[in-house]
Amino acid sequence: MRRRRNKLSFYQKKKTISPKVIREVFSWITMTIGIVAFAFLVVFVFGMQVKVIGDSMEPSAVNGQTVLVNRLIYKILGPSTGDIIVFLPNGNSNSHYYVKRVVAVPGDKVQIIDGLLYINGEVQTKDQENYDKMEDAGIASSEIKLKSGEYFVLGDNRNSSEDSRSANIGVVTQSMMVGKAWFKLGFKDSSGGFILK
Repeated sequence: MRRRRNKLSFYQKKKTISPKVIREVFSWITMTIGIVAFAFLVVFVFGMQVKVIGDSMEPSAVNGQTVLVNRLIYKILGPSTGDIIVFLPNGNSNSHYYVKRVVAVPGDKVQIIDGLLYINGEVQTKDQENYDKMEDAGIASSEIKLKSGEYFVLGDNRNSSEDSRSANIGVVTQSMMVGKAWFKLGFKDSSGGFILK
């Protein structure tokens, strides 16, 4: 009679993938995709930086200062009076970005008389208090009626600004706007701290 060989066999317990493990894996994958999508959205909306060129926005923003731009807001809502916007004049992508303040919105009538800003026939007293009289009215010496999607913008340093008064810029349409300047990165002041306004 033949002898049976002793075969040693080791049985390993097979690991089974339970529904709980599958749910946990999918939960991690979903969370990772969500975080990546959120990060992409934040970078797209708020990640654009633009340098202010010139002194036309002093004292609000100074030459060489960096502003962060919200590129999403004007795809949802239109600019309001007082907003500081970033735009390319006439949509010219070869131009540098302009940073200016919206002073009139669609439907408004704009005119500059004796260095004072008039909106819808009324002198802007706040404008008069905060800014110097404008030496040059430019194209706003005659009344300008803003159509749908048109905005009139001025620099805060009115006598050192190329803005909607200039014929080569004129009124700014919403399609020219890159977005709203929402945060300025500060410069060091004399005490060594950063000014964030």
